[in-house]
Amino acid sequence: MSAATSAVPQGAARAPSGNRRRAPKRVLPGFGLTLGYTLFYLSIIVLIPLSALVFKTFTLTWPQFWEAISAPRVLASYRLTFGASLIAALVNLVFGLLIAWVLVRYSFPGKKIVDALVDLPFALPTAVAGISLTALLAGNGWVGQYLEPLGIQLAFKPAGIVIALIFIGLPFVVRTVQPVLQDTEKELEEAASSLGANRWQIFTKVILPAITPALLTGFAMAFARAVGEYGSVIFIAGNMPMISEITPLIIIGKLEQYDYAGATAVAVVMLLISFVLLLVINALQAWQRRNAGAPA
Repeated sequence: MSAATSAVPQGAARAPSGNRRRAPKRVLPGFGLTLGYTLFYLSIIVLIPLSALVFKTFTLTWPQFWEAISAPRVLASYRLTFGASLIAALVNLVFGLLIAWVLVRYSFPGKKIVDALVDLPFALPTAVAGISLTALLAGNGWVGQYLEPLGIQLAFKPAGIVIALIFIGLPFVVRTVQPVLQDTEKELEEAASSLGANRWQIFTKVILPAITPALLTGFAMAFARAVGEYGSVIFIAGNMPMISEITPLIIIGKLEQYDYAGATAVAVVMLLISFVLLLVINALQAWQRRNAGAPA
């Protein structure tokens, strides 16, 4: 057999191997290695500290645990912390949507400056924010000196806490809703308008369903941040027991008294309540996405 004839079957035999599809090159390592690093990182940053919190609480007996979390002063701090956080998150839900709408849909002088100011609570130390708000709203402050003669006292009252929580939570809603508004198709709004829908119908039937998951996410993030906020609230709250004392201050007080188990007990209650609320919000998001994807 000649070399020419022997080359044909060899080429034919090599053809299938040449047609094999090469695996795509990935920037990051494979799934197994990436998942391992992810679980390891989450364990170090999140799971181990939370586990230590729970294990420390287990050193208490049930009567001691119940006494630590159900004291009248602690219950009053729960009502204030979660109530003020809920009010602040709802306010940010409305005005955060309004600010995101203006930044996306309108052009005006100084727009970039306004856009940058939205991120100011992210960059500003929380203690500085609390001191600044107190200087503005106190009885001798720039704003408080005009409100106090009218019987309106904001600093050192629960209302001041709500204002501080609104300040630190606003960017979460704006930055969550803004990119979703940018990606919404204006053709849908134009089509609805051409079919005779008014502005309110276009907003409620076309725009709102598209941005509802983002709104809920921003609300959840603003609420979660407000529940655990300490630095910006401590200066403007007044810290009066049963009136303007937040739960994080209760925890700090127990730590200063070396009551570590009591502090972790109160912290576990806050953790459980926050987790349940976030779980409910995530369930609402999933339900809304299913309804949005269901055929009409």
